[in-house]
Amino acid sequence: MLGEKSLTNATGFFFEREERLFVVTSRHVVLDEPSNHHPDRIEIELHVNPVNLGETVQFSIPLYRDGKSVWREGLDSAGAIDVVALQLEREALPKALLMRAFTPAHLVGKLDQVEMGGSVLIVGFPLGVHDTLHRLPVARQSVIASAFGIRFQGKGYFLTDARLHRGTSGAPVVARKSATGDGRSDFPWMLLGVHSSRLDVVNRDASQDESLDLNCAWYADILMTLTTATVR
Repeated sequence: MLGEKSLTNATGFFFEREERLFVVTSRHVVLDEPSNHHPDRIEIELHVNPVNLGETVQFSIPLYRDGKSVWREGLDSAGAIDVVALQLEREALPKALLMRAFTPAHLVGKLDQVEMGGSVLIVGFPLGVHDTLHRLPVARQSVIASAFGIRFQGKGYFLTDARLHRGTSGAPVVARKSATGDGRSDFPWMLLGVHSSRLDVVNRDASQDESLDLNCAWYADILMTLTTATVR
């Protein structure tokens, strides 16, 4: 949002660490210099009634305070990472908030748990499409398209193979995790990455070559850096 004007749609998810709650999305959702995208806040929709999922409230999150950005972003050896985390003030949230948040326990513990070709889901709002009655996102099936655990082209992301669209930026890339008694049985997912954008090649001839349908997903372990208590 910029003032009262809606600029675009995207996806985000909750991440909780040591009682601190964050909304995670792509950096280009909150600021994208090449396209002159400069929103002053984002608005998320929250469920507040377990009996009626259609009952939601809008929650506005300012992106600047005293002229300074409030989101947390990071760099690695290859440059900027297209992921941000915004810490929420719990006391400002609805008392009856219904949510499930990922935690550090949902991150991949061992890289060999995930293989190239493994099935994953990317949950979001492609072109704004969702269940408008119950206010729920949709899931796209995908597979991991590059060697997991290895930074593709030296960047901090891996590739997924799926037909995705605008509005999915910031979506969680997840794999089903069976109940193991580790506290995740009520939310049995491994959080592998954060979807960013489609991968394309500069020499693709659009008249002859279809889109690759390959996408960049930043490794989710960046959230451990972005959500440390010492980050300002």
